[in-house]
Amino acid sequence: MRPEILFPIFAPVTTLPGVGPRLGKLFEHLAGPAVVDLFWHLPIDIIDRRFTPKIAAAPAGVIATISVIVDAHEPPRSPRQPYRVRCRDETGFLHLVFFHAKGDYLARTLPVGSKRVVSGKVEYFNNQVQITHPDHIAAPEDAAKLKPIEPVYPLTAGLSLRVVQKAVDAALARAPELPDWLDPDFAARRNWPAWREAVHAAHAPQSAEDLLPNAPPRERLAYDELLSNQLALALVRQHQKALPGRALAARGQLRKKLIASLPFSLTSGQRAAIAEITADMAAPTRMLRLLQGDVGSGKTVVALAAMADAVEAAAQAALMAPTELLARQHFATLSELAAGSGIEVALLTGREKGRARDQILARLADGKIGILVGTHALVEDDVVFKDLALAVIDEQHRFGVEQRVALAAKGRAVDILVMTATPIPRTLMLTSYGDLEASRLAEKPAGRRPVTTVTLPSTRLEEVVGAVRRALEAGAKVYWICPLVEESETIDLQAAVDRHAQLHKIFGARTGLVHGRMKGPERDKAMAAFADGDVDLLVATTVVEVGVDVPAATVMVIEHAERFGLAQLHQLRGRIGRGDKPSTCLLVYAQPLGETARQRLSILRETEDGFRIAEEDLRLRGAGEMLGTRQSGLPQMRLADLAVHAELLEAARDDARLVLARDPELETKRGQALRVLLYLFARDLAVKYLRSG
Repeated sequence: MRPEILFPIFAPVTTLPGVGPRLGKLFEHLAGPAVVDLFWHLPIDIIDRRFTPKIAAAPAGVIATISVIVDAHEPPRSPRQPYRVRCRDETGFLHLVFFHAKGDYLARTLPVGSKRVVSGKVEYFNNQVQITHPDHIAAPEDAAKLKPIEPVYPLTAGLSLRVVQKAVDAALARAPELPDWLDPDFAARRNWPAWREAVHAAHAPQSAEDLLPNAPPRERLAYDELLSNQLALALVRQHQKALPGRALAARGQLRKKLIASLPFSLTSGQRAAIAEITADMAAPTRMLRLLQGDVGSGKTVVALAAMADAVEAAAQAALMAPTELLARQHFATLSELAAGSGIEVALLTGREKGRARDQILARLADGKIGILVGTHALVEDDVVFKDLALAVIDEQHRFGVEQRVALAAKGRAVDILVMTATPIPRTLMLTSYGDLEASRLAEKPAGRRPVTTVTLPSTRLEEVVGAVRRALEAGAKVYWICPLVEESETIDLQAAVDRHAQLHKIFGARTGLVHGRMKGPERDKAMAAFADGDVDLLVATTVVEVGVDVPAATVMVIEHAERFGLAQLHQLRGRIGRGDKPSTCLLVYAQPLGETARQRLSILRETEDGFRIAEEDLRLRGAGEMLGTRQSGLPQMRLADLAVHAELLEAARDDARLVLARDPELETKRGQALRVLLYLFARDLAVKYLRSG
């Protein structure tokens, strides 16, 4: 149960004065549905109203707060003209200009002869000083209520700055005094205020420096968010490890035989990852490990070594991939690698039907199939293993945790190995996969040729077409990736269809097209024609999973490369250079090139190290944008900026581990305060893992 002290701030935003159902929907879109969401909606700028010149000394374009006497009202002669109110001081005249104004309201607000304090942006029009729609108009006795410095918030259509400011002020009035969950020595060293003080200070910046992520109040709130995240992940992991596991009794003979039969030697990274995984599987606790390696770093071989141990222990293993295309590719690779080992590998996707499917299910239930490869068809009710001991999940971010759990439920105390080819920066690893141990494959297998990366302006597109022609004549296969127009498959698709039509005129039937709107079988057919058939030039949008191994593909053209993120460009480039021939990636960009895009393209030219590229992508773009919509399973940070607060993240992780080592059920005074923190950041699920929660 959420602590009672938090009830007022978890009330709907519509409980704030002046926020009815209509505004409530807009606030929900802007910040979130609860009052507490406005705490995390921090200012992005300030308006400084401390400049108080006389009228004659007020320069154009600045915000000024001026004391005046109302001189005369000048109503408009026609509805298209503005209502003007002339004011004065001893140095000259100031006109207040109002469009679509109600005269009676202005007569009450600005009575002739009265003294008023007005604040707004000064303009000059026909040599006259004016302020259009002043931000504030107050009687001298009320002028003290004017904030000399006002916070400026991100807005959404339908919400003005004044409305958001009033709602935030009303929300802050509800901020309770909470028990402090920080280690007092750590907070003192960092010069951080208490939580309530930090929230108020973050919404009352006095200078541009106060808006920076390392300003003490903001830094403290960012740390609170990171600590809640790390503590929640540590609790999930603690719960996972407490579940009964099983030690697999494999001596590694089958694994060693398999590795000895490979036509290549393993990299040191592969050997280290295999050692970590086999040690996990031999331990009496459940394995939950992430294997991350760049495209082509040899993750499948590592997974096969682990599966061989499961089979040797008289159990079974499963590998689940997000698409049928990828499942078939894994099946082909594993069947080839396991050919001399006596392990039976089978494939199960939505395409296997009738008698063929029944035979697979029967052999699986009998234990004859050692390794089953498939799509999410593996979690269907009629798929029954004799003894599933290891589940391998490829491209984790494409599956929900539910599918991971559903596959593990097919066996008893199943070990889980999650694989991803998306290099994840260390800071994102810790916030997103902190409940998993991690193994990293940093090198490429021996024999892989480097990819030459060239950048060209789009004015040289004819030369690109010429280079494609020469590559096709030399027997190569070529990818042509069409530009990312926006996060809209419809528009991206049109760009691809148009480019395909143009290239088809030049290269004829050798030109294929693949995009996200195609049905699964149609897309598989197009990819198969490129991999093994008559199509040598494949035009594709990026939304399609081009995750198929085509060793003959040695050239890739990416149009409008400046529109892509670094990680995405690197992923696309990883589709070539998979054979023994030299490969080239042509990044075609439109001019003029912005500074960030220039840095991005130069990093790609310099390196093929996916982990360095991912770190640079995080630095250049920030976490949310970098991961885009396709990795939406990752938590959104509201206050922490992972590109800036990496050191705080490390501290939060160490703190969370230390806390749980000393107080695993969060029962001490600090432990109870940390429970409040988990609820404050809506990490309620983690609290349920506490025995006394």
